[in-house]
Amino acid sequence: MYAVVKSGGKQYKVEEGDIINVESLEGEIGATIELDSVLLIADSEKIKIGQPLVPDAKVIGSIINHGKAKKIIIFKSKRRKGYRKKQGHRQTLTSLKINKIIG
Repeated sequence: MYAVVKSGGKQYKVEEGDIINVESLEGEIGATIELDSVLLIADSEKIKIGQPLVPDAKVIGSIINHGKAKKIIIFKSKRRKGYRKKQGHRQTLTSLKINKIIG
């Protein structure tokens, strides 16, 4: 059984026991999180597709860790003008362990 959930503007395909990195969520390590934005639930025989969400479906997970992603370098320049700009960004992430898919 798997589900497609939306969190932080991105979509993730999850199964029970998976560990995923999503954009940072509020909560302490060990706290349970309910993801209500379930777009699809697929069992071995049947598939429920939401329009846009599957009603009464939830994905329950627990927070494992808070951290940051690898640094991304943004470099802009304009030729022959002497314009050069270097900027970096590190996205904050939360690691979730998927415990249960209800739907």
